[in-house]
Amino acid sequence: MADGSSVPAGMIASNGPPRASTMKGVARRKSTVAFLLCLPLILLIAGFVVYPAFYALWLSMLNKKMTAFVGLGNFAFLLKRHTFQLVIFQSCLFAVTAVVAKAILGFILAHLMHNIPSGTNQKIWRGLLLVPWVIPLALSTLTWWWMFDPSYSAFNWILNQFGLANVPWLGVGWIARLCTIAVNVWFGTPFFMIMYLAALKSVPEQLYEAASIDGANALQKLFFVTLPMMRNIIAITVLFSLIVTFADFDIVRILTAGGPQDMTHVFATYAFQIGIQSGDIPLGAADSLFMFPILAFAAFFVLRGVTQRSKDIAA
Repeated sequence: MADGSSVPAGMIASNGPPRASTMKGVARRKSTVAFLLCLPLILLIAGFVVYPAFYALWLSMLNKKMTAFVGLGNFAFLLKRHTFQLVIFQSCLFAVTAVVAKAILGFILAHLMHNIPSGTNQKIWRGLLLVPWVIPLALSTLTWWWMFDPSYSAFNWILNQFGLANVPWLGVGWIARLCTIAVNVWFGTPFFMIMYLAALKSVPEQLYEAASIDGANALQKLFFVTLPMMRNIIAITVLFSLIVTFADFDIVRILTAGGPQDMTHVFATYAFQIGIQSGDIPLGAADSLFMFPILAFAAFFVLRGVTQRSKDIAA
Protein backbone atom coordinates (compact mmCIF):
# COMPACT_ATOMS: atom_id res chain seq x y z
CA MET A 1 0.00 0.00 0.00
CA ALA A 2 2.88 2.37 0.78
CA ASP A 3 4.46 1.72 -2.63
CA GLY A 4 1.09 2.14 -4.38
CA SER A 5 0.35 5.39 -2.62
CA SER A 6 3.77 6.81 -3.54
CA VAL A 7 3.29 6.27 -7.30
CA PRO A 8 0.33 8.65 -7.75
CA ALA A 9 2.13 11.26 -5.69
CA GLY A 10 5.13 10.99 -7.99
CA MET A 11 2.91 11.13 -11.03
CA ILE A 12 1.17 14.28 -9.72
CA ALA A 13 4.50 15.88 -8.90
CA SER A 14 5.91 15.08 -12.34
CA ASN A 15 2.79 16.21 -14.21
CA GLY A 16 2.30 19.51 -12.29
CA PRO A 17 4.81 21.82 -14.06
CA PRO A 18 3.93 20.74 -17.64
CA ARG A 19 0.24 21.47 -17.03
CA ALA A 20 1.03 24.93 -15.63
CA SER A 21 3.33 25.71 -18.54
CA THR A 22 0.66 24.45 -20.98
CA MET A 23 -1.93 26.82 -19.49
CA LYS A 24 0.51 29.72 -19.71
CA GLY A 25 1.23 28.84 -23.31
CA VAL A 26 -2.47 28.81 -24.16
CA ALA A 27 -2.92 32.18 -22.45
CA ARG A 28 0.01 33.62 -24.40
CA ARG A 29 -1.36 32.25 -27.66
CA LYS A 30 -4.79 33.76 -26.95
CA SER A 31 -3.30 37.17 -26.23
CA THR A 32 -1.17 36.91 -29.39
CA VAL A 33 -4.18 35.97 -31.49
CA ALA A 34 -6.19 38.82 -29.93
CA PHE A 35 -3.39 41.27 -30.73
CA LEU A 36 -3.14 40.05 -34.32
CA LEU A 37 -6.91 40.38 -34.75
CA CYS A 38 -6.79 43.95 -33.40
CA LEU A 39 -3.71 44.87 -35.44
CA PRO A 40 -5.65 46.08 -38.53
CA LEU A 41 -7.72 48.40 -36.34
CA ILE A 42 -4.58 49.63 -34.55
CA LEU A 43 -2.92 50.39 -37.88
CA LEU A 44 -6.07 52.10 -39.12
CA ILE A 45 -6.22 54.34 -36.05
CA ALA A 46 -2.51 55.09 -36.33
CA GLY A 47 -2.84 55.96 -40.01
CA PHE A 48 -5.98 58.06 -39.85
CA VAL A 49 -5.82 59.58 -36.35
CA VAL A 50 -2.37 59.51 -34.76
CA TYR A 51 -0.30 60.43 -37.82
CA PRO A 52 -2.60 63.31 -38.95
CA ALA A 53 -2.63 64.68 -35.39
CA PHE A 54 1.16 64.83 -35.16
CA TYR A 55 1.40 66.14 -38.71
CA ALA A 56 -1.08 68.92 -37.88
CA LEU A 57 1.02 69.78 -34.81
CA TRP A 58 4.11 70.02 -37.03
CA LEU A 59 2.28 72.16 -39.61
CA SER A 60 1.06 74.55 -36.92
CA MET A 61 4.67 75.45 -36.11
CA LEU A 62 5.63 76.46 -39.66
CA ASN A 63 5.32 79.80 -41.43
CA LYS A 64 2.76 80.46 -44.15
CA LYS A 65 5.06 79.21 -46.94
CA MET A 66 5.95 76.17 -44.79
CA THR A 67 9.64 76.89 -45.24
CA ALA A 68 10.62 77.97 -41.71
CA PHE A 69 9.93 76.83 -38.15
CA VAL A 70 8.16 79.49 -36.07
CA GLY A 71 7.29 77.48 -32.97
CA LEU A 72 4.25 78.83 -31.16
CA GLY A 73 4.12 81.97 -33.27
CA ASN A 74 0.93 80.98 -35.07
CA PHE A 75 -0.86 80.36 -31.77
CA ALA A 76 0.24 83.72 -30.38
CA PHE A 77 -0.85 85.46 -33.58
CA LEU A 78 -4.32 83.88 -33.44
CA LEU A 79 -4.87 84.79 -29.80
CA LYS A 80 -4.25 88.46 -30.59
CA ARG A 81 -6.91 88.55 -33.32
CA HIS A 82 -10.36 89.77 -32.32
CA THR A 83 -11.97 87.41 -34.83
CA PHE A 84 -10.34 84.38 -33.24
CA GLN A 85 -11.44 85.52 -29.79
CA LEU A 86 -14.98 85.52 -31.19
CA VAL A 87 -14.34 82.01 -32.54
CA ILE A 88 -13.34 80.75 -29.09
CA PHE A 89 -16.40 82.32 -27.49
CA GLN A 90 -18.79 81.07 -30.17
CA SER A 91 -17.32 77.55 -30.19
CA CYS A 92 -17.75 77.20 -26.43
CA LEU A 93 -21.21 78.77 -26.51
CA PHE A 94 -22.27 76.59 -29.44
CA ALA A 95 -20.97 73.33 -27.96
CA VAL A 96 -21.97 73.78 -24.31
CA THR A 97 -25.44 75.20 -25.01
CA ALA A 98 -26.24 72.58 -27.64
CA VAL A 99 -25.01 69.65 -25.51
CA VAL A 100 -26.96 70.79 -22.44
CA ALA A 101 -30.12 71.24 -24.51
CA LYS A 102 -29.66 67.86 -26.20
CA ALA A 103 -29.08 66.14 -22.85
CA ILE A 104 -32.25 67.62 -21.31
CA LEU A 105 -34.48 66.99 -24.33
CA GLY A 106 -33.01 63.51 -24.86
CA PHE A 107 -33.68 62.66 -21.21
CA ILE A 108 -37.30 63.83 -21.47
CA LEU A 109 -37.91 61.95 -24.72
CA ALA A 110 -36.28 58.80 -23.34
CA HIS A 111 -38.64 58.85 -20.35
CA LEU A 112 -41.64 59.39 -22.60
CA MET A 113 -40.58 56.48 -24.80
CA HIS A 114 -39.86 54.32 -21.79
CA ASN A 115 -43.37 54.86 -20.41
CA ILE A 116 -45.15 54.09 -23.70
CA PRO A 117 -46.58 50.54 -23.53
CA SER A 118 -44.61 48.03 -25.54
CA GLY A 119 -46.00 47.33 -28.96
CA THR A 120 -46.25 48.74 -32.45
CA ASN A 121 -46.85 52.32 -31.33
CA GLN A 122 -43.56 52.42 -29.41
CA LYS A 123 -41.65 51.19 -32.45
CA ILE A 124 -43.29 53.79 -34.70
CA TRP A 125 -42.56 56.66 -32.32
CA ARG A 126 -39.01 55.48 -31.78
CA GLY A 127 -38.43 55.32 -35.53
CA LEU A 128 -39.91 58.77 -36.11
CA LEU A 129 -37.80 60.34 -33.37
CA LEU A 130 -34.65 58.84 -34.88
CA VAL A 131 -35.27 60.42 -38.29
CA PRO A 132 -33.27 63.64 -37.62
CA TRP A 133 -30.23 61.60 -36.60
CA VAL A 134 -30.51 59.20 -39.55
CA ILE A 135 -30.81 61.82 -42.31
CA PRO A 136 -27.40 63.04 -43.58
CA LEU A 137 -26.54 66.23 -41.72
CA ALA A 138 -25.63 68.25 -44.82
CA LEU A 139 -28.97 67.40 -46.46
CA SER A 140 -31.08 68.25 -43.42
CA THR A 141 -29.12 71.48 -42.86
CA LEU A 142 -29.94 72.58 -46.41
CA THR A 143 -33.62 72.17 -45.53
CA TRP A 144 -33.14 74.32 -42.44
CA TRP A 145 -31.29 76.90 -44.55
CA TRP A 146 -34.35 77.13 -46.80
CA MET A 147 -36.63 77.58 -43.78
CA PHE A 148 -34.37 80.40 -42.53
CA ASP A 149 -34.00 82.03 -45.96
CA PRO A 150 -34.93 85.76 -45.82
CA SER A 151 -36.99 85.62 -49.04
CA TYR A 152 -38.60 82.18 -48.90
CA SER A 153 -38.53 81.40 -45.19
CA ALA A 154 -41.30 79.07 -44.03
CA PHE A 155 -40.99 80.57 -40.55
CA ASN A 156 -41.46 84.09 -41.88
CA TRP A 157 -44.50 82.94 -43.87
CA ILE A 158 -46.07 81.65 -40.65
CA LEU A 159 -45.26 84.94 -38.90
CA ASN A 160 -46.81 86.88 -41.76
CA GLN A 161 -50.05 84.91 -41.37
CA PHE A 162 -50.33 86.39 -37.88
CA GLY A 163 -49.51 89.89 -39.11
CA LEU A 164 -45.93 89.86 -37.80
CA ALA A 165 -42.88 91.20 -39.60
CA ASN A 166 -40.16 89.05 -41.14
CA VAL A 167 -37.23 88.03 -38.96
CA PRO A 168 -33.70 88.06 -40.46
CA TRP A 169 -32.90 84.63 -39.03
CA LEU A 170 -29.36 84.35 -40.40
CA GLY A 171 -28.65 88.07 -40.82
CA VAL A 172 -28.39 89.15 -37.18
CA GLY A 173 -25.55 87.87 -35.01
CA TRP A 174 -27.30 86.49 -31.94
CA ILE A 175 -30.30 85.22 -33.87
CA ALA A 176 -27.96 83.40 -36.27
CA ARG A 177 -26.12 81.90 -33.30
CA LEU A 178 -29.36 80.59 -31.84
CA CYS A 179 -30.36 79.19 -35.23
CA THR A 180 -27.14 77.17 -35.57
CA ILE A 181 -27.54 75.87 -32.02
CA ALA A 182 -31.18 74.92 -32.68
CA VAL A 183 -30.26 72.91 -35.78
CA ASN A 184 -27.53 71.07 -33.89
CA VAL A 185 -29.97 70.29 -31.06
CA TRP A 186 -32.54 69.02 -33.58
CA PHE A 187 -29.94 66.72 -35.15
CA GLY A 188 -28.29 65.41 -31.97
CA THR A 189 -31.20 64.93 -29.57
CA PRO A 190 -32.18 61.47 -30.94
CA PHE A 191 -28.69 60.17 -30.08
CA PHE A 192 -29.16 61.18 -26.45
CA MET A 193 -32.66 59.74 -26.48
CA ILE A 194 -31.56 56.30 -27.67
CA MET A 195 -28.60 56.18 -25.24
CA TYR A 196 -30.73 57.21 -22.26
CA LEU A 197 -33.53 54.87 -23.29
CA ALA A 198 -31.09 51.95 -23.25
CA ALA A 199 -29.88 53.06 -19.81
CA LEU A 200 -33.45 53.29 -18.52
CA LYS A 201 -34.19 49.77 -19.74
CA SER A 202 -31.26 48.49 -17.68
CA VAL A 203 -32.45 49.99 -14.36
CA PRO A 204 -33.90 47.11 -12.26
CA GLU A 205 -37.62 47.42 -11.59
CA GLN A 206 -37.03 46.14 -8.05
CA LEU A 207 -35.43 49.48 -7.16
CA TYR A 208 -38.56 51.37 -8.17
CA GLU A 209 -40.73 48.89 -6.26
CA ALA A 210 -38.59 49.32 -3.14
CA ALA A 211 -38.77 53.11 -3.50
CA SER A 212 -42.57 52.93 -3.82
CA ILE A 213 -42.79 50.82 -0.66
CA ASP A 214 -40.74 53.48 1.14
CA GLY A 215 -43.23 56.12 0.00
CA ALA A 216 -41.13 57.83 -2.67
CA ASN A 217 -42.96 59.91 -5.25
CA ALA A 218 -42.08 60.18 -8.96
CA LEU A 219 -39.65 63.08 -8.44
CA GLN A 220 -37.83 61.29 -5.64
CA LYS A 221 -37.54 58.15 -7.77
CA LEU A 222 -36.01 60.27 -10.52
CA PHE A 223 -33.37 61.89 -8.30
CA PHE A 224 -32.57 58.97 -5.99
CA VAL A 225 -32.99 55.95 -8.28
CA THR A 226 -32.93 56.83 -11.98
CA LEU A 227 -30.21 59.50 -12.09
CA PRO A 228 -27.72 57.64 -9.83
CA MET A 229 -28.10 54.51 -11.97
CA MET A 230 -27.62 56.51 -15.17
CA ARG A 231 -24.77 58.82 -14.12
CA ASN A 232 -22.03 57.01 -16.01
CA ILE A 233 -24.08 56.73 -19.20
CA ILE A 234 -25.02 60.40 -18.96
CA ALA A 235 -21.39 61.43 -18.45
CA ILE A 236 -20.04 59.35 -21.36
CA THR A 237 -22.82 60.47 -23.70
CA VAL A 238 -22.27 64.13 -22.83
CA LEU A 239 -18.50 63.79 -23.35
CA PHE A 240 -18.91 62.08 -26.72
CA SER A 241 -21.43 64.68 -27.88
CA LEU A 242 -19.22 67.52 -26.65
CA ILE A 243 -16.31 66.24 -28.75
CA VAL A 244 -18.49 65.83 -31.85
CA THR A 245 -20.20 69.20 -31.38
CA PHE A 246 -16.92 71.07 -30.94
CA ALA A 247 -15.73 69.57 -34.23
CA ASP A 248 -19.00 70.36 -36.05
CA PHE A 249 -18.51 71.87 -39.50
CA ASP A 250 -21.55 71.21 -41.70
CA ILE A 251 -24.19 73.19 -39.83
CA VAL A 252 -22.32 76.48 -39.52
CA ARG A 253 -20.74 76.21 -42.95
CA ILE A 254 -24.05 75.63 -44.75
CA LEU A 255 -26.24 77.99 -42.73
CA THR A 256 -24.03 81.06 -42.27
CA ALA A 257 -20.46 80.29 -43.47
CA GLY A 258 -19.36 82.04 -40.28
CA GLY A 259 -21.36 85.22 -40.80
CA PRO A 260 -22.70 87.70 -40.09
CA GLN A 261 -19.47 89.54 -39.18
CA ASP A 262 -17.74 86.27 -38.21
CA MET A 263 -20.10 85.90 -35.23
CA THR A 264 -21.06 82.26 -35.89
CA HIS A 265 -17.64 80.84 -36.76
CA VAL A 266 -16.54 77.77 -34.83
CA PHE A 267 -13.07 76.25 -34.82
CA ALA A 268 -13.72 73.96 -37.79
CA THR A 269 -15.23 76.59 -40.10
CA TYR A 270 -12.64 79.22 -39.21
CA ALA A 271 -9.82 76.73 -39.80
CA PHE A 272 -11.33 76.00 -43.23
CA GLN A 273 -11.55 79.70 -44.04
CA ILE A 274 -8.02 80.66 -43.10
CA GLY A 275 -6.37 77.34 -43.93
CA ILE A 276 -8.03 76.32 -47.22
CA GLN A 277 -9.70 79.42 -48.62
CA SER A 278 -6.95 81.85 -47.60
CA GLY A 279 -4.13 79.40 -48.24
CA ASP A 280 -2.50 79.64 -44.79
CA ILE A 281 -2.45 75.95 -43.90
CA PRO A 282 -0.17 76.28 -40.81
CA LEU A 283 -2.47 78.94 -39.32
CA GLY A 284 -5.50 76.74 -40.02
CA ALA A 285 -3.77 73.81 -38.33
CA ALA A 286 -3.02 75.99 -35.30
CA ASP A 287 -6.67 77.02 -35.14
CA SER A 288 -7.90 73.43 -35.22
CA LEU A 289 -5.49 72.41 -32.44
CA PHE A 290 -7.04 74.90 -30.00
CA MET A 291 -9.85 72.39 -29.51
CA PHE A 292 -7.49 69.79 -28.04
CA PRO A 293 -6.75 71.34 -24.60
CA ILE A 294 -10.42 72.25 -24.10
CA LEU A 295 -11.63 68.73 -24.89
CA ALA A 296 -8.75 67.11 -22.97
CA PHE A 297 -9.71 69.14 -19.89
CA ALA A 298 -13.35 68.08 -20.17
CA ALA A 299 -12.45 64.43 -20.87
CA PHE A 300 -10.13 64.28 -17.85
CA PHE A 301 -12.78 65.33 -15.34
CA VAL A 302 -15.60 63.31 -16.92
CA LEU A 303 -13.60 60.09 -17.17
CA ARG A 304 -12.15 60.56 -13.69
CA GLY A 305 -15.68 60.82 -12.30
CA VAL A 306 -16.78 57.72 -14.23
CA THR A 307 -13.77 55.74 -12.98
CA GLN A 308 -14.35 56.81 -9.38
CA ARG A 309 -18.03 55.84 -9.48
CA SER A 310 -17.15 52.48 -11.04
CA LYS A 311 -14.69 51.81 -8.21
CA ASP A 312 -17.28 52.77 -5.61
CA ILE A 313 -19.81 50.36 -7.17
CA ALA A 314 -17.23 47.56 -7.31
CA ALA A 315 -16.27 48.14 -3.68
